[in-house]
Amino acid sequence: MGLQIYAGKDFDTQKAERFFKERRVGYQRVDVLRFGIGKRELESVAAAVGVEALCDRESKAFRESVIAYTQSRETILSGLLEKPQLLRLPIVRCGRLATVGYCPEVWTQWIDKKLV
Repeated sequence: MGLQIYAGKDFDTQKAERFFKERRVGYQRVDVLRFGIGKRELESVAAAVGVEALCDRESKAFRESVIAYTQSRETILSGLLEKPQLLRLPIVRCGRLATVGYCPEVWTQWIDKKLV
C-alpha cells in the first residue's frame, strides 16, 4: 500500500519525512500548499481523523477565516479545499488510515504491521 505525505514547509513535515527516510520507507510527497488536496482525499482523511483534527487552529490565517466560526462539516471541508494553508500538516495517509501532525508512534505501528 502506498504512503502519501501531504506536506508543507513546516518543521513537523520535515520530521515526518526524516522519520520515513531513516526507516527506508518510500512515500509520495504532495506539496499541499502548492497543489492543494483533492476533495476525495480530504474526505477520506476527515473520515479517519475527524474534521477538527484537520484544522490548524493555532495559525493566524485560521483564526481570521470564516471556518473558524462554523460547526458545519461541509463548510469546514470546503474552506480547507479552498485554502490548504488552513490545514494542520503533515497529513500522512496509508490507504484508509491517516494521521495529522507528527505521529511517530502510529507510523511505527504501521511499519511493524507491514502496512507501508
